[in-house]
Amino acid sequence: MSEHHVLLLRLSGPLQAWGVESRFSVRDTGREPSKSGVIGLLMAAKGWPRGHPVEELARLRLGVRADVEGVVLRDYHVAGVGGYLNARGTIERDNVIPGNRYYLMGARFLVGLEGEDIALLQELHAALRDPVWGLYLGRKACVPGEPVWLCNGLRPNESLEQALRGYPWLRPKWFRPERRPSRLRLVLEDPEGPQVRPDQPLSFAERRFAPRRTRTCYCDAPSIFLEEVDLCTSPA
Repeated sequence: MSEHHVLLLRLSGPLQAWGVESRFSVRDTGREPSKSGVIGLLMAAKGWPRGHPVEELARLRLGVRADVEGVVLRDYHVAGVGGYLNARGTIERDNVIPGNRYYLMGARFLVGLEGEDIALLQELHAALRDPVWGLYLGRKACVPGEPVWLCNGLRPNESLEQALRGYPWLRPKWFRPERRPSRLRLVLEDPEGPQVRPDQPLSFAERRFAPRRTRTCYCDAPSIFLEEVDLCTSPA
């Protein structure tokens, strides 16, 4: 029986955006990080360009624990004030293009990636501590509010669900302990899962993605907070 190992990441910030079905005028966001977004973040940490093969990272199994669900925020804006270049190559001045961009505000997620190659997860863990390129939470405007890297985020010989259920709660500093939720939502990659998401990356250079199946369940919220057990929450 093969051993499984897990790498845990903390994704929290004022704004996040994990769209998988965006069009020009509507940029959506999911309620939790997408696999394509998480893999893109890891590639940025490694300094890999868009054309770098993604197969090795895409084979990792993804799981997300929503420690704080966040609130969906809509940003309405228009483009083309004063004119814009249309498909015919001429300047169009008669109207503007309205658009909506959606974000998750105040959300906090514990993300896990499970695989059998411990060396690969060790490399990714080190890269998150000292990333080559800047990291962002779905869109470049959405920067992390805390380090993505967790000093105890590498979990050898643990399953994905075990690691997500057992890790301390990522409590915001402003969140009073007595308001701790009784349970947390888990979204786990599962080939037999009932939910289908179009975010399995095949190529970032060509922007090709395949369907991915997931299932949603819930776990008891850990009674221990991260700050109580982990004093190493940022790189030295």
